Amino acid sequence: MKQVDQGFEQLCAALGHSFSEPTLLVRALSHSSVAGSKSYERLEFLGDRVLGLAVAQLLLDRFPFENEGEIGRRFAALVRADTLAQVGAELGLADYAKAGPGVVNEGIVADMVEAVIAALYLDGGMDVARAFVRRTWDPLVETRSRPPRDAKTALQEWSQSKGRGLPAYQDVERSGPDHAPVFTVEVRLADFAPQRAQGASKRAAEQEAAAMMLRELGVSHDG
Repeated sequence: MKQVDQGFEQLCAALGHSFSEPTLLVRALSHSSVAGSKSYERLEFLGDRVLGLAVAQLLLDRFPFENEGEIGRRFAALVRADTLAQVGAELGLADYAKAGPGVVNEGIVADMVEAVIAALYLDGGMDVARAFVRRTWDPLVETRSRPPRDAKTALQEWSQSKGRGLPAYQDVERSGPDHAPVFTVEVRLADFAPQRAQGASKRAAEQEAAAMMLRELGVSHDG
């Protein structure tokens, strides 16, 4: 795995920022499997909030005539884990990650994106963080002409429109090590066979289970 300092200039160029405190970026790429309490987790917490504010402002500026519900669906799609993992893959963050062997997965890359955003914020301020988010997320906004629906929302709307009530999600199992858990979730809907799926988080597993149920129903969704 590439060491952070070997590709530091390239990564900073991709982020659009030269760090006055490079240790912030190093920490944003450090997993608890090697860094312990000095991992990216606290930065991830902050970065989630910075990202949320920047994306919310971006969407309000871009779609001045959409209501809160429509903006909310766009927002949820842009800040969810698979979108963050896509951004992290485009940045090549897995190559820079400081982590134990076999630890890095899409979920961790997604977390590191939020930590990197926090590092940008702490080192350069909100303008720097916002500029990165706008530059990176703008193409993702452009790919959608209408507000998306995630699988859980689409399934709920379909089931309620058919008078079948709300889908029920049940936690089935949590497996794997603490640093890379796997959640198994089952979704049930009246008169249909339950669908079971796994994910790196409960939310991801629920979304995948909902998507499986939609496929079983022959219902398309655009989230």
